[in-house]
Amino acid sequence: MVNDPLLQPFQLKHLTLKNRLMMTAHEPAYPEDGMPKALYRAYHVERAKAGLGLTMTAGSAAVAKDSPPVFNNILAYKDEVVPWMRELTDACHEHGTAVMIQLTHLGRRTRWDKGDWLPAVSPSHRREASHRAFPKQVEDWDIERLIRDYADTAERMHAAGLDGIELQAYGHLMDQFWSPLTNTLEAPYGGDLDNRLRFTFEVLRAIRQRVGEAFIVGVRYTGDEMLPGGLTSGDGMEISRRLKGSGLVDFLNVVRGHIDTDAGLTDVIPIQGMPSAPHLDFAGEIRREIDFPTFHGAKIQDVATARYAIASGKVDMIGMTRAHMADPHIVRKIAEGREEEIRPCVGANYCLDRIYQGGAAYCIHNAATGRETTMPHTIPKAAQQRRVIIIGAGPAGLEAARVAGERGHSVVVFEAASDAGGQVRLTAQSERRREMLGIIDWRLARCEALGVEIRYNVWAEAEDVLAEKPDVVIVATGGYPMEDQPTDGSDLVVNTWDILSGHVPPGKRVLLFDDAGDHAALQAAEIIAAAGAELEIMTPDRTFSAEIMAMNLVPYMRSLQRSNVTFTPTYRLKSVQRDGSQLLAGITSDYVVHDRQDMDHERRIDQVVVNYGITPMADIYFELKPHSSNRGEVNYDDLIVGAPQSVTSNPDGRFQLFRIGDAVESRNTHAAIYDALRLVKDI
Repeated sequence: MVNDPLLQPFQLKHLTLKNRLMMTAHEPAYPEDGMPKALYRAYHVERAKAGLGLTMTAGSAAVAKDSPPVFNNILAYKDEVVPWMRELTDACHEHGTAVMIQLTHLGRRTRWDKGDWLPAVSPSHRREASHRAFPKQVEDWDIERLIRDYADTAERMHAAGLDGIELQAYGHLMDQFWSPLTNTLEAPYGGDLDNRLRFTFEVLRAIRQRVGEAFIVGVRYTGDEMLPGGLTSGDGMEISRRLKGSGLVDFLNVVRGHIDTDAGLTDVIPIQGMPSAPHLDFAGEIRREIDFPTFHGAKIQDVATARYAIASGKVDMIGMTRAHMADPHIVRKIAEGREEEIRPCVGANYCLDRIYQGGAAYCIHNAATGRETTMPHTIPKAAQQRRVIIIGAGPAGLEAARVAGERGHSVVVFEAASDAGGQVRLTAQSERRREMLGIIDWRLARCEALGVEIRYNVWAEAEDVLAEKPDVVIVATGGYPMEDQPTDGSDLVVNTWDILSGHVPPGKRVLLFDDAGDHAALQAAEIIAAAGAELEIMTPDRTFSAEIMAMNLVPYMRSLQRSNVTFTPTYRLKSVQRDGSQLLAGITSDYVVHDRQDMDHERRIDQVVVNYGITPMADIYFELKPHSSNRGEVNYDDLIVGAPQSVTSNPDGRFQLFRIGDAVESRNTHAAIYDALRLVKDI
């Protein structure tokens, strides 16, 4: 792989980047008290150990107190950040990985009721749809202060020994100055393009005065807002020319689009079912026209696409950020000719959606990411081989099998169906979520390489398991749709799985009642709507699909916002009755006093589809409990700290027994995989 374009060095001013792969700036929301402490450092070092060329820390480290951390950002305006960033940088440098940080002021992309409760600030009073704060329009003294804040923060990063910084200019304060849509100032900072760029160049000059000419400074910016009245591609090209011509900037990191709405953000950073590398050609146009070091990243989820981006000369450095969250060892596997072992990014976007909902970033099917201080990316061999029997080959069961196989155990998996995958395979029936099969396919390949035996079409009975003389039994049987709701008329409804699997065709007039708020309901809704049915989607919640976070909701809404679909929040399905050839659905609400009969309603429809969530399918677990040494008990304290399970409540028991995933309770794919990893890594 010596001649692989991705493994060639790139000279950026005085800095030699050892290969062309980078993690673009992103805030995984791992800081503690606003500082990049042990976990934050371990996350980046894990990728550096595997050979990453450049890691760009922080999706927007805050340069000022009135840019409060809505994503648990690094508080780079504090002097105490310097030693923490130095530790991170030194640790990555030990492995030859360059380190930079993205700095920003969020401007209106935040809220006044975060942090120190200071007003948001922007070049106009216009609020951002996503964060809803109406900003104060920036004053002259604000501008002077903000320029100083940027320069102070850049100086801190220089003192911390970083290789460079990147200024964020899409959706944040800097390009809020640039865009006619968000800048209503008069001269000298508003009006024509020269004036709208003035703030940026004053910031850049102030930074250079502090850090000198050698320190690397770049800008990540939108070259086209793709909004009526906003920055056009022509504006973007002109801005690119001016950034290069200023002599103040060393690289351009190009994106395209806008992030002020959930839909806009999802187009900038596409999720599964959306085109790969949608903005690569645009970045390539800027690279060709401007002839300046150009970086880019936006759904570059596979090595082939990244290799093409570099080999074709479209960009100089290519970002594979979410891909490196799925597999931190991509570079090492490329260099060692093991590309087929790379854990694929399936585009589920669990990572980013969690951040924007205020949580830490976790990969949907790599539970060690974001837990590097407690969970291993490389599974160590066990001191003694054990016989491990796993019941169920869904995501939990396959992860348990993979990890047990990596440990060197003898592993057998019983699977009742003819294929592995469980609910993931059902989910992947929707074309837009087909990439979810990568979660299953990767584990099947690893299990085959590790010698794991999977027995299909076997409905495991207790005697089958006991006959294997196991040391450990793991029940990962998942669950099935709740079937006893609504209390009155449950025999007259069909569930979302019936629709997804194709076992039941959509009716002509359909009420879909969603009490769980997960993907199954909206996936079924897409099928029903596409069939031309008149569809009403009803939920008792005040918001739709509470378990589907912002960016994942976007493709569903684009599909379902059509004339034959209506949405009804805050109402509950009470009953279903047969009424001739039709059904009569009784509707009530949690918000009214229940003796108010006048508040109840009815719907006359052809079909009622329900989504009440999952009931664990765990009969075999309870059958095996009396035979086990721990009676199924898990010591949570040991589980949390990563110690082996040693409960022995039944000395006559023949094996340890555990259950994981939806066999315990209805959760999600990530929870199932995390269950398996943190339990089996110590078996």
